[in-house]
Amino acid sequence: MKLIIAVIKPFKLEEVREALTSIGVQGLTVSEVKGYGRQSGHTEIYRGAEYVVNFVPKIKLELAVADADVANVVETLAETAKTGKIGDGKVFVMDVEQTLRIRTGETGEEAL
Repeated sequence: MKLIIAVIKPFKLEEVREALTSIGVQGLTVSEVKGYGRQSGHTEIYRGAEYVVNFVPKIKLELAVADADVANVVETLAETAKTGKIGDGKVFVMDVEQTLRIRTGETGEEAL
């Protein structure tokens, strides 16, 4: 099993969710986060005053998937979240040692 964490632009959330649902992803955790990458924030003008935005708003998605589904999920995330502009985000894939569905007691991939 793998844990996939994706950080994407907020306006891409619904499109990404629909694409993941269409390939069979059943569960997804969404968090509103802030951060910066290579662009280190940016400058904006609000009511005539210029100010620096150090932390850019993003959406963080977390989903646990079976090993066999990882490549398809990562490809779908990359294709759907891409705008071709700076700040499109990142996808991280990590190993998951154990999973437990609290309600039923199922473990491993059955708990996904």
